[in-house]
Amino acid sequence: MSLSFPTMAAIRFGYGLRPGEALPQTKDDLIGQVTRGANGVPDFPVGGVEARHTAILDLQDRLKQIRQADGDDLDRRQQRRLLQHRAQVLFQMDANARLIQAVLSPDGFNERLATFWTNHFSTSAAKSLPMRLIVPLYEAEAIRPYMGAKFATLLRSATEHPSMLIYLDQAQSLGPDSKGGMQRNKGLNENLGRELLELHTLGAGSGYTQADVRSAAMVLTGLTVDQQAMETAFRPQISEPGAHEVLGVTYGGAKRTRKDYLAMLDDLAVNPKTAEHISRKLAVHFISDQPPQEMIRAMSEAWKKTDGELPAVYRAMLDHPAAWADEGAKARQPFDFIVTGLRALNSSAGAGDVAAFMQAYQQDDADNDEMMAMPKKDAAPASDGQAMMQVPPSPEDEARVKRRKAFQMARALGQGALRRMGQPTWLPPSPAGFEESFSAWITASQLSERLSWARRASAQFGKDVDPREFLKATLADAARDETIRVVSQAPSRVSGLTLVLASPEFNRR
Repeated sequence: MSLSFPTMAAIRFGYGLRPGEALPQTKDDLIGQVTRGANGVPDFPVGGVEARHTAILDLQDRLKQIRQADGDDLDRRQQRRLLQHRAQVLFQMDANARLIQAVLSPDGFNERLATFWTNHFSTSAAKSLPMRLIVPLYEAEAIRPYMGAKFATLLRSATEHPSMLIYLDQAQSLGPDSKGGMQRNKGLNENLGRELLELHTLGAGSGYTQADVRSAAMVLTGLTVDQQAMETAFRPQISEPGAHEVLGVTYGGAKRTRKDYLAMLDDLAVNPKTAEHISRKLAVHFISDQPPQEMIRAMSEAWKKTDGELPAVYRAMLDHPAAWADEGAKARQPFDFIVTGLRALNSSAGAGDVAAFMQAYQQDDADNDEMMAMPKKDAAPASDGQAMMQVPPSPEDEARVKRRKAFQMARALGQGALRRMGQPTWLPPSPAGFEESFSAWITASQLSERLSWARRASAQFGKDVDPREFLKATLADAARDETIRVVSQAPSRVSGLTLVLASPEFNRR
């Protein structure tokens, strides 16, 4: 290992170094983060889990009222637009809270695992308006609490959550020969069955067939979403009757129950192909696009010995020598890059100036934008003479303009940057999630966006920071001699900080 253990642990397995924050000293320190994370409460959804469940029900009720209301279409469109706006504001607040949590958390390994597993079990807030409120809740209550459990537990939790069922249209899947299916003249939707085998467990090319996909979808029929309570439900009347064979194992019978699909999930969770597929995905995420087969084998063996205890699998990865070699083999994804950059600049005591700025000027920015876009109904039209006069802005106007500029800067450094770089929060391009490969994120356009972000962030937060000290605190012994030389010769502090954030070693891990 060419880098010191603490530096490598922070860069490869976390979100980099934050000045003044203690670094992991042992592998036990990294695994301990997972235990703490399982018992912690994330900063999103904003308002808490129970309040979010209430907000989802309220949104559903209001949408129903709009659909059933008498009146003209324009009035209904305006009411729906208001609901869309409120849901989008809440979604942006959640996305900002997730970003700032990653910036402030001393448990970078746990935060990285949350990113990995949320991407592995991808759902998208773009699916429908209620999903703007549901997807952040999904990560908070279905993913994060079970990242240190058995994979079977995590698989059950993710598969049964309304977010997954809505995203993959499981709520529309009915057994073709079930009572409900025949009454409604609707049939099977294979989306969840397909992604369960291809993405979530066995992996593509692992030997399952289209017949297995269809049978898995049959076993899953009956699993749906109660549209009134917006909770997971099992409806026997829409579950395909009879026995269904998946990978040579039969599930179901004359009377279908929830136990049928749970047994299938449990079997898939301990399948050797699942162990190999997900061990490889973990190693690709953390170590290299082409991880050594010996590492994958060791992780799969730990999976087998423990029936999929995830901390044992993580530990097998950390115990392999390849975990601590060839630094810089992976490219930082956009979320990784932005969080690491904000952490590096967030050097003040407590939460830090960067986090304070991002928190203060991200909430309610959509409300602010809409209000400024609305015409003042009571304002009288200006006469030609008045239009020619230069009226000095009031202190209130100046404060409003200043705050608007701060909103724009916070967006540009946070969610706006993630969108421009191609990794918007909770909006993956497909059920396969965001790309992991080096070539997907280190391109000419990507590097241009990162350089632009580095300049903007350095100018906003680094005017009083010595670039040489910043380099030491941010990259420690990972800084190359060439980077040290270039930064020391920078013509200004902002230029020096920009060079650090744009350096190869900062963009890799």
